[in-house]
Amino acid sequence: MKLKKQVTVCGGAIFCVAVFSLYLMLDRVQHDPARRQNGGGNFPRSQISVLQNRIEQLEQLLEENHQIISHIKDSVLELTDTGAVSPSGQLPFRSANGSWVLPFDGRPTFLSVKPQDCQFAQGLCQLRSVVFQMLDVYSLLKFDNVDGGVWKQGFEITYEPGEWDNDPLQVFVVPHSHNDPGWIKTFDKYYTDQTQHIFNNMLVKLTEDPRRKFIWSEISFFAKWWESADMHKQEAMRKLILGGQLEMVTGGWVMSDEANVHYFAMIDQLIEGHQWLEKNVGVTPRSGWAVDPFGHSATMPYLLKRANLTSMLIQRVHYSIKKHFASSRSLEFMWRQAWDQKSSTDIFCHMMPFYSYDVPHTCGPDPKICCQFDFKRLPGGRVNCPWKVPPRAVVEANVAERAHLLLDQYRKKSKLFRSKVVLVPLGDDFRYDKALEWDQQYLNYQRLFDYMNSHPEMHVQAQFGTLTDYFTAVYKANNVPQGARPPDYPVLSGDFFAYADREDHYWSGYYTSRPFYKSMDRVLESHLRGAEILFSLAVAHARHTGMEGRYPTSDYTLLTDARRAVALFQHHDAITGTAKENVVIDYGNRLLHSLQGLKRVIINAAHFLVMKNKDVYHSLPQRTLIELDHLSSVGCLYLVLFNPVEQDRLCVVTVLVNSARVRVLTEDGQTLPVQLSAQWSSASQMSAEQSIRRKDDPQELKVQIQFVTYGTRSSKDKSGAYLFLPDGKAKPYSQKEPPVVRVVEGPLFSEVVSLYQHFQQTICIHNVPGVDGLSLDVTTMVDIREQSNKELAMRLVTDIQSDDTFYTDLNGFQMQPRRRLLKLPLQANFYPMPSQAYIQDSQHRLTLHSAQALGATSLESGQLEVILDRRLMQDDNRGLGQGLKDNKKTANRFRLLLESRSTGNKVVDSGPTSFPSLLSHLTSATLNHEVLALPVLPKKRGIPPLHTFAPLTGALPCDFHVINLRSIQHQDTHSPSPYTALILHRKGLDCGLETPNPGFNCTTTEGQLGLSSLFRNLDLQLLQPVSLSLMYSSPPMANDSSVSLEPMEISAFRLKLR
Repeated sequence: MKLKKQVTVCGGAIFCVAVFSLYLMLDRVQHDPARRQNGGGNFPRSQISVLQNRIEQLEQLLEENHQIISHIKDSVLELTDTGAVSPSGQLPFRSANGSWVLPFDGRPTFLSVKPQDCQFAQGLCQLRSVVFQMLDVYSLLKFDNVDGGVWKQGFEITYEPGEWDNDPLQVFVVPHSHNDPGWIKTFDKYYTDQTQHIFNNMLVKLTEDPRRKFIWSEISFFAKWWESADMHKQEAMRKLILGGQLEMVTGGWVMSDEANVHYFAMIDQLIEGHQWLEKNVGVTPRSGWAVDPFGHSATMPYLLKRANLTSMLIQRVHYSIKKHFASSRSLEFMWRQAWDQKSSTDIFCHMMPFYSYDVPHTCGPDPKICCQFDFKRLPGGRVNCPWKVPPRAVVEANVAERAHLLLDQYRKKSKLFRSKVVLVPLGDDFRYDKALEWDQQYLNYQRLFDYMNSHPEMHVQAQFGTLTDYFTAVYKANNVPQGARPPDYPVLSGDFFAYADREDHYWSGYYTSRPFYKSMDRVLESHLRGAEILFSLAVAHARHTGMEGRYPTSDYTLLTDARRAVALFQHHDAITGTAKENVVIDYGNRLLHSLQGLKRVIINAAHFLVMKNKDVYHSLPQRTLIELDHLSSVGCLYLVLFNPVEQDRLCVVTVLVNSARVRVLTEDGQTLPVQLSAQWSSASQMSAEQSIRRKDDPQELKVQIQFVTYGTRSSKDKSGAYLFLPDGKAKPYSQKEPPVVRVVEGPLFSEVVSLYQHFQQTICIHNVPGVDGLSLDVTTMVDIREQSNKELAMRLVTDIQSDDTFYTDLNGFQMQPRRRLLKLPLQANFYPMPSQAYIQDSQHRLTLHSAQALGATSLESGQLEVILDRRLMQDDNRGLGQGLKDNKKTANRFRLLLESRSTGNKVVDSGPTSFPSLLSHLTSATLNHEVLALPVLPKKRGIPPLHTFAPLTGALPCDFHVINLRSIQHQDTHSPSPYTALILHRKGLDCGLETPNPGFNCTTTEGQLGLSSLFRNLDLQLLQPVSLSLMYSSPPMANDSSVSLEPMEISAFRLKLR
């Protein structure tokens, strides 16, 4: 990030543009690990190692110098070949061959990726026999949905009566209440109507008997209750938690969706929940609980492991996979990342075996029997058992019969697992909101437990427990430490998409449902990250210059509000697009309010950082339209630009002006090339068509963009917010009139706009060297509000020989190979695509980068398809009670990147891992983090005292990504503490793709990064490794230490900067 200044002249008035480009990476400074570690002039003792180090440094400098000279030479030759001599001496201009020549065409840059940094991806091509891959499980299964009897989706379970004689069954009944922070009602309405009563009853009822236990997941609700509770209630609740009766499971702000969410937001909502718990309760979650997300991502176990959780539980997995795992007693396993060649990412995972997390589907395989032990359904209540056999209150006369009937279910369930410890969740959505239910459940179950435990011939020990009580008993039964792999337990890699709960009802529709809000979420995330980084830097510089009192740390409240709004939207009924219309509006209002607050934080921090004289600091007004015809009074206008990406960036920045007479100058008075682009009032008001020239490419590939539509079935079950149930293959999109096509050509970019009845597609080529010029910018503005039961898809058709394999990302964090399976219905072959998907053969890779989460697939070799929007007129019977009729005009933004493969081979392509190239990572970053333009209107004539601000002393290695630089909360107040969390991710690279000039100096360092002098004009006073959610701390490192990250690793550090 970096700040620069530019100046613009409009008509006779000078329009001064202060360009503030905060690049988290500056020009060329190498991070030499030997130099960092040895610090100052302390040379190694061995003269040989000194020589070796010097030679290595010299070799690298020579290599970089050689690349710079070569690039300059090539640029000169290119200019000579094209006859590129400006007739007027001004740039840009057209050369003899018709192409545009720009002032930055000959800018020397180099790319230096160390061979060691390429070995990671290359070394992962062999499948490891100890790990079973979900891809292989899919290939193995028939997905035949045979009727299994009382366990309809499973099989009959039998056991021998004496199996527990020597090793009694341990039963942990875990009461819980699943509270959605918005679904049928808004977050606030749920809290008022139900959730606050659950907490109030919990305080009373758990206190009545120390044997009673409960678990809670959603910290968003718990924080709201806590803030309204008096000190006595808070202390009583804290006592229940610290005493082990109430457990906070996962501890995130919400129970996050896992398909559409980006890993930035997954981490942020986890931090928000954990930081709240640490500050207010002093407790650290140990076990993960995810009973309702609609499918499970492999990213979540990695993040929980990095946050120091030891165990986790999942529920919504395809019924055929549950049956398969149950039949081999593999429902508990170590979940390992596909790239992990050791076991450092392993986390113990429990998969619930049956249909749902409600009481009828948790005590054992027979829901008709289990429902009789949901005592909220006792006759006379509002809820009953669909199987027509109601529960009976447990009394002395029936306790023996009831206990034996329930124990039979417990025993059958335990036969699906490898230990003689059984987990029995006891709850459902918004349960325990009335005191009566607490009594009904706890009193009846305690009578059953007392009977079982007092009859040794039953060979069972039953009790209420928390989730961690259960996991602890499993580890103890296997004689292993907490979180360790029990002997002979399986190891699994992969994910659990797409989810089907019955028949061919695949939950692949919500990958796209309500794309407007999915897109808005990513805009918020980018703004939140930018605001966090700028705020942390501004506060640190204020401390450094002794101006703590001058900088508005009240902006921290705006940051906190935005963190919580973004965190709330990661809920599995929010970003998924599966809430009621009024609830969606509530989420949208929260996001919009937060966006406005974040813009204020960014403007304040940016202005503070670019002020030469901070004594005259004042905040900026926020403007969208730059009005150039009122500048005579002030003479010029400045524009502060913020680049949220870590690397130098050469790109087109778009600002809205009300005059065609514009001139832009840099900080030092150099004229910048500009291109005026008209705002079109209608499709028909257009100039004559012009042609777009493409640079010659010997590796030219045919890529056709088609638009197709899916309908829904005519039978009883139809597509809705959750489900995708198409009426067959897609049909070509057609309209009576041919589309209007508009072509715009210019020196900086050229574009073709095609206007159809229900969408408008813009394909733009950027004529700048580097990342932006190496891919096509594709924007599809979709408006299907006139349609009925239609889903619009964009399909790329190419001659790439991709066969049945394609790749989609998981949460913007990792790539997951996919295989199109003909034995599955069409809708089962769709997968979430939060940020990118690609197809490849031995010659090419074609990547579709996305700025919003959507559903994607490849239904034929050489094809890549993405669903853009869905309009559905009916509910799909999953509890929502509405269709999707609140569509909005939505811009879906993509980048299409074609790369040549230099080492493509079938061995690599058949493996369980795949990685984007360095260029692909950078393309995704620039798409998702646009440069923000902040206009500044001076109060009086003259140049305001602004200057370029560059926070870093040198470039980060270009495989490093700063996930966040997050100010840590103060323990006692609502202001920031002196500490900042730096969260880093080292990307995994595929070096088997030819990397063109990225447009900036790019080096890698084998994962080494020196932090001591990374931040310009700031002193590093603390460097302390911490867990991902900042709750666990390692001993501080020496301030001049280098940190080291393995490929794919995410690490967090607590810093004190001033």
